[in-house]
Amino acid sequence: METHRASPPPRRSAGPQGTRLFSAEELKRLAAETEPDTAGRASATSPVLEGASEGFEGRRLALHAGRQTVGRGGHNDVVIDDLSVSSTHAWIMHQQGHYVVMNTLSTNGTFVNGQRVHEAPLRHGDRVRFGQAEFVFLTREPGGRMRAVTGWLIAAVAVALAGAAALAWWATTRA
Repeated sequence: METHRASPPPRRSAGPQGTRLFSAEELKRLAAETEPDTAGRASATSPVLEGASEGFEGRRLALHAGRQTVGRGGHNDVVIDDLSVSSTHAWIMHQQGHYVVMNTLSTNGTFVNGQRVHEAPLRHGDRVRFGQAEFVFLTREPGGRMRAVTGWLIAAVAVALAGAAALAWWATTRA
């Protein structure tokens, strides 16, 4: 009879106080596993860059709080595979409730709404270009505000109709 023994999990190295050490690859994998799944939907707290130029149409790059590096190199938080994009092209930072893009000495520049910038705040609908790769900065879904207004209107009409029906019932019982 053959027995199989499970080998113990590989031991991680630890610091002098027992602090576990992780490689950069492990940290990225763990961070990706714990990020909320927004299915690429844009919101004020989780904006996206949506591709607008050829080859990037419809592609969504999720942004998060803090500082993210943008560039062609695989070490970046936001990787844009385009030869006009520098290896480390720009930073996108979340500062005091606002997102800001900052060029990091890229060869082909960073542009917001057609203007070359070193640093610029981003607002919903801004067109952001890294080299020749263009994206739209989205903080809400198209038509999202209209859907909210429509929902309020429907609710208000329903409440008004219910109130009118109750008033009519009350009036008939008093007569």
